[in-house]
Amino acid sequence: MGLVSIMEAMASSLHDRENLLRGQREEEERLLQAIPLFCFPDGNEWAPITEYTSETFSFVLTNVDGSRKIGYCRRLLPTGRGPRLPEVYCIISCLGCFGLFAKILDEVEKRRQISAAVIYPFMQGLRESPFPAPGKTVTIKSFIPDSGTELLELTRPLDSRLEHVEFQALLQRLSPEKILQIFASAALERRIVFLAEDLSSLSKCIHAAAALLYPFTWAHTYIPVVPEKLLSTVCCPTPFMVGIQKRYLEEVLDQPMEEVLLVDLCEGKFLKLVGDEEEILPSKLQNEMLASLPTLNNNIKTCEELNARVSDTFVQFFVKIIGHYPVHIKWNRSGQGCFQERPFCKALTSKTCRRFLKKFVKTQMFSLFIQEAERNRKGVEGYFQQKLNEYQEQKKQRRLS
Repeated sequence: MGLVSIMEAMASSLHDRENLLRGQREEEERLLQAIPLFCFPDGNEWAPITEYTSETFSFVLTNVDGSRKIGYCRRLLPTGRGPRLPEVYCIISCLGCFGLFAKILDEVEKRRQISAAVIYPFMQGLRESPFPAPGKTVTIKSFIPDSGTELLELTRPLDSRLEHVEFQALLQRLSPEKILQIFASAALERRIVFLAEDLSSLSKCIHAAAALLYPFTWAHTYIPVVPEKLLSTVCCPTPFMVGIQKRYLEEVLDQPMEEVLLVDLCEGKFLKLVGDEEEILPSKLQNEMLASLPTLNNNIKTCEELNARVSDTFVQFFVKIIGHYPVHIKWNRSGQGCFQERPFCKALTSKTCRRFLKKFVKTQMFSLFIQEAERNRKGVEGYFQQKLNEYQEQKKQRRLS
């Protein structure tokens, strides 16, 4: 390559880099402008108030490339005399560390009751500390007037799969049968709207509903709390999973919605259905899931134990429905896999399972899952692979006996 060609290549590279940086700046500005809208989804026309119970909720911002950033919010009424306006403290992260960020927001709220000035040294200490790796803990030193120096331990779970989930929120508001119908609708990538009065219930329940899909990920519009200005989202012809405050129910019902599942979390019922929700899942597996799904009266002591029990119910469903996928990926000499869809669907002996599977393989979440599997001959490590291995071993033992 001659000197001129090299210089042209360098100029082109610099131009591409400038465009990339400009695009990143524009994306950051767009996200920054959106944050206040999601921190106050119920509008900014607040009158000063004297009493307010603090709320913890979250929202999701989707980038142009499809990646997501999560906003963790604590809305509170600062200490003071007389009527005053609530404030929102928000942490934006690309990581789903709900427990860790909730602990930080607890500390922010504790300091805000003293003075806003006490928050900033604490946040500066956080910025200067390394973010904990999975399974690790970092300790932050923090000074509070009249209390002295405190040590705050921030731990990140080794397995973050259920770290942001509270299935208890769903079980408190909906019957197991209705939870299965929501799961079935989500598995076929339909439109689902959740309604609740408070922001905390909305964000908890929608995160829990999305987590039922593991090892798959909801790939479409996903807004745990829809701001008032974006209520027209429910007219979207593509799949979505959104949460809306119940005060906007009349406005939502006035929208021209097509085939939507409208879930009232306050009353524990459906306000709108497509009509076939009870028939989507294979009946035998549906009955097994209902028998396996724990209730709040199951003598389960911890939130973590409840989360694990609920998640395993849905993981086992996917193990039985798609657990045979690895044998239907054909590999060429260069290590590239090619998924064989027809024999994969035909391999199931149950007609109802095959009927569900033929629809499920057409979803975007399954397509993304298989694309990842086709790139990795060793298989995707993790909890789901562990459960697949256990299931295959059990089948092998049954054949031998």
